[in-house]
Amino acid sequence: MAHRTIRGTAISAGVAVGPALVVRWEVPAVSDHAIRPEQVGGEIARLREAIAWARERIAAVRAHAAERAGPEEARIFDAQLMILEDEDLIGDAERLILENHFSAERAFELKMIEWRGLWMTNGNTLLRDRLIDLTDVEIRVLTRLLGVDEPDVLAPADGPVILVARDLTPSLTVQLDREAVLAIACEEGTRTSHAAILAHSIGIPAVVGLRDVLDRVTTGEMVVLDGWSGTLQVEPQPADIEKAQRRDARRRALERDLALAVDQPAVTRDGRTLVLRANLDLPEELDQAVRHRAEGIGLLRTEFLVVGRGKMPTEDEQARLYARIGTAFAGQDVVIRTFDLGGDKFPAGFRTTAEGNPFLGWRAIRVCLDRPEVFRPQVRAILRAAAHAQLKLMIPLVTTVEEVEATRAIVAEEAAALRTAGIEAAGSVPVGVMVETPAAVLVADQLAEVADFLSVGTNDLVQYTLAVDRGNARLADRFTPHHPAILRALAQVRAAADAAGKEVSVCGGMASDPVSAFLLLGLGYRTLSVAAPSLPLIRWLVRRVDAGEAAACATALCAARTATAVTARARAALGCAVDLKLIEPDA
Repeated sequence: MAHRTIRGTAISAGVAVGPALVVRWEVPAVSDHAIRPEQVGGEIARLREAIAWARERIAAVRAHAAERAGPEEARIFDAQLMILEDEDLIGDAERLILENHFSAERAFELKMIEWRGLWMTNGNTLLRDRLIDLTDVEIRVLTRLLGVDEPDVLAPADGPVILVARDLTPSLTVQLDREAVLAIACEEGTRTSHAAILAHSIGIPAVVGLRDVLDRVTTGEMVVLDGWSGTLQVEPQPADIEKAQRRDARRRALERDLALAVDQPAVTRDGRTLVLRANLDLPEELDQAVRHRAEGIGLLRTEFLVVGRGKMPTEDEQARLYARIGTAFAGQDVVIRTFDLGGDKFPAGFRTTAEGNPFLGWRAIRVCLDRPEVFRPQVRAILRAAAHAQLKLMIPLVTTVEEVEATRAIVAEEAAALRTAGIEAAGSVPVGVMVETPAAVLVADQLAEVADFLSVGTNDLVQYTLAVDRGNARLADRFTPHHPAILRALAQVRAAADAAGKEVSVCGGMASDPVSAFLLLGLGYRTLSVAAPSLPLIRWLVRRVDAGEAAACATALCAARTATAVTARARAALGCAVDLKLIEPDA
C-alpha cells in the first residue's frame, strides 16, 4: 500500500521506527445457555473463585506497576480492585445465576454490559477512560471462567515491533516488554487514559485516537510513530524517517534543557516573576506535578471522585485525598474546584432528567447548590483538610453574585457545625470564582467584590463566548483561544481583579500552550496553572521572553480583527525570543 499518515493525539514522547504488529483482542465470546437448577451452587462457586483469582492477578500486576512505573501509577489498579470488590456487582451476578439460571460467565458478562451502558450514557472523558478498567476486569474474569488464555502481546517473537491496537488495558500496558515493543499506536484512548499514563511513565512512545488505524495498517508494514506530533506514518519514505528522527533529536535536546529549567525561577528576561501551578485531573498526576516543581495546585478537578462510581465518595474519603495533596504542597496554595457535575459528567447512578442542551443546563455550581447532600460533604471535607494545608475552594460555571454568596454561607455554616462537633477543621477557606462564561466576564468587577480570587477557565470560556462546542471535530478550527473576543475578555477580567486587589490566574488550556502563555503574560497575568507535563516547557519559555515585549504584542492584538492574525503576530513576536521549531512538533 502507498505511504499514508494517520493523525492522532500524542501522549508519550519519542519517535519509533519498525514493523507494525496489529493486535485485535476482544472480551471472550460467551455462549447463551441455561444451567440446570442443581448446577446453581456450583456456578456461584465458580464465579466467586474467578473473581478471587482476578483480584489476586490484579494485585500482582499492581505490585509490578509499583516497581516498574512508580507508586502513583500503581494506584491506577485500585479502580479495578474496587470493581471486583463491589458488593452490588457480585450480588447481582449471583442472583442472575440463582433466579435466571444463567451460567457464571453469562451472568458476569450481563453485569459488565449493564455497567458499561450506564457509564457510557454520560459520554464523558473521565468516565470513558475508566471503561478500559471494566474491559481489563472482564477479560480476566471471563478468561478464567472459560478456561482460555489471556491475550499475549507481551513479547512478540519476531523482534521489536510497534504495537497497533484498538485500546490497551492498563495491566497489559504495564507488562509490555520495552525491548520488544518499541511504541504503542491505539485507535481509541485519550491523554488521561490509564494506558496513556502508564505508557508515559514506562517511557514507551505512544499515540492514541488514530482513527480507523486497525483497518488502515496491516501487520508487517513499516511505520514511523511520532510521539511528539501524534502521527503514525505507514510505509514511509527514507526522507520521512530522517525528518522524524531529526525532530526527535531536537526535542530530546530541548527535554535536557527543560530538565535544567525545572529548578530555576520563572522570571522573564526583564525581571517579571510568574507563579506556575499545576492542574490535576487525577491523583496519579500529583507526583509529576511535584517533580516539575509546581508552586501549588491551581486547579484540582474533583470529578474523578464521582464519575464512573455507583455512589458518591464519603466525606472522610474526600478529606483524606485533599489532605494528601495539600501535604504534598505544604505552604503553597491548593485550589480545589467543587464538583463540576452535569453536562457530560454525571456519576453512574446519579438520576436526573434528560436535557436538550445539558452544557447550558443543570451543571456545576447549579447542581451543588440544588443538591446539598452532594455539596456540603465536599465543603466539610475541604475544611477538615484545610486544618493542616493551604487549601482554597473554587466554584465553577458562575454567572451570578448570588451563587458566590450562597457558597460562602454554606462554608460558614459547615465550619460552625464542625467546630460545634469538636471536629478539627479550618475556620474558613478562601472562596474563589472560576470565570468561564461571558456573564462572569461582564460582571467580573462585582464577582471580585464577593470572591477572594478569580481564575479564568479558558476551555469553557472559549466554548461559551464563541458558541463553539469544544468536543465537535467539525468545528475544531473555530475553537480558538486567539479570537480577539477572548483576548478582550481576558483583559477585562484581569483589570477587574486588579482594581479589587484580588489574585487572578488562568487555569485553562491556554496556560499550557506556549504561544497562548506568551499572550497571557502580555495581558498581565502573573499566575498560571499548567498541565503538569507542560510545566518545564512553560518555565523554560518564561525565562526566555521579555514581559514588556509580550505586553506590547498582546495590547495591540486586542484590536486585531481575526484569530488568524492574532496567532500569526503572536508567533512572530515569540519567534524573536525562542526557536519555534523546538516547541512546535510539526515544525
